[in-house]
Amino acid sequence: MDQSLFDLSGRTALITGGGRGLGRDIAEAFAEHGANIAICSRKLSNCQETVDYIQNKYSVQARAYVCDVGNEENVINTVNEVLSDFGQIDILVNNSGATWGEKAEKMPLEAWQKVMNVNVTGTFLMSKAVGNHMIEKGYGKIINIGSVAGLKAEPAEVLNAIGYSTSKAAIHHFTKDLARKWAEYGVTVNAIAPGFFETTMTKHILERSGDRIKEKNPMNKLGDTNSLKATAILFAGRASDYITGQVIAIDGGGSL
Repeated sequence: MDQSLFDLSGRTALITGGGRGLGRDIAEAFAEHGANIAICSRKLSNCQETVDYIQNKYSVQARAYVCDVGNEENVINTVNEVLSDFGQIDILVNNSGATWGEKAEKMPLEAWQKVMNVNVTGTFLMSKAVGNHMIEKGYGKIINIGSVAGLKAEPAEVLNAIGYSTSKAAIHHFTKDLARKWAEYGVTVNAIAPGFFETTMTKHILERSGDRIKEKNPMNKLGDTNSLKATAILFAGRASDYITGQVIAIDGGGSL
């Protein structure tokens, strides 16, 4: 196989929420394959820590930015800064996410709106801002981070976060619709729907229901980041030039 299909040398990737968790894993994987890395989130310290790690380990450029993805002015300014620093954005990973665990009948409206603003509106705003640049140059890779929570309903004792689940289902359809609209411009749009991985966001769920989740999984285990990173690299490189509008569940068959 032609390994250049997965080579990201000379590409620039912008990863939202890349300072920790799955976003950091993806940032490191891209750097390992030669991409320059721009990371943004509301917490600059997390992003800078990841940038320092990447620069010490890989021969690529990396920079950290402060950005609230739910604020359009913030998003536009950040994208313009990245373009000024790197000259291009070839890959966008919409990874920033928020959740709120609560029964549907008790969930505060402001909590619902916060989750939707970060997960759905943030993905739209960042895709819009970066997409204009990608459309102009006739090439781009957008990777949205969804969730198996948006593919199937879970019992309340496993996941009781209706705002999060609904937002991820919206991301999945957004991915398909945008892929259809932007295919003619050479921009592919795909999504990764992780199952249960050990992250900051899932820590409390796994402490409470980890054994049950593993028992019900067809592979009887939780996810590991290697599968996630490999799929992200596939969607970021030339190997996926004829793949768009797809939502890939990385969950050991748990959503089947």
